[in-house]
Amino acid sequence: MPPEPAIRDETPADIEAIAAVTVAAFQTLAISQHAEQFIIDALRAARALSVSLVAEIGGRVVGHLAFSPVTLSDGTEGWYGLGPVSVLPEYQRQGIGTALVEAGLARLKRMGARGCCLVGHPGYYRRFGFENAPGLVLDGVPPEVFFALSFDGSLPQGSVSFHEAFRAEGPPVQAADTRPRV
Repeated sequence: MPPEPAIRDETPADIEAIAAVTVAAFQTLAISQHAEQFIIDALRAARALSVSLVAEIGGRVVGHLAFSPVTLSDGTEGWYGLGPVSVLPEYQRQGIGTALVEAGLARLKRMGARGCCLVGHPGYYRRFGFENAPGLVLDGVPPEVFFALSFDGSLPQGSVSFHEAFRAEGPPVQAADTRPRV
């Protein structure tokens, strides 16, 4: 049986490892646009990475999970989007993703969040209480893979918008240095 992962907040020293874990985790996933590492970087750059947890075994980062705020068309506040969540392929199916999701949801609840939504595999996320939410949609996403979990018993209605960082297709653009050269 593999050792239990330590789940903790990311630190600046983890950024490269998080990118590597994310690339590896999504590399063979056919439905991926292979931009997940850029989404995480863009969320971090926009200071929209509300919760960023790593799973560590033996001092090595083997998993990562991100949460960022979402906007709801009905004006409901306090909702977050889960994702991306990544685990190195050689550590998958060992409970690391589950540990990350459980720790992340507990963190959101302690922060006073009202709920969480995600796009994901129906067979995986239902175990955490996520359900398809009639009346809550993410444009362009089939309802059978869009899930919500209310922490306060009420589900918002309308459209969900994830942070603009989810449109990232490459590394964040750095502002040009426009200072005069001496």
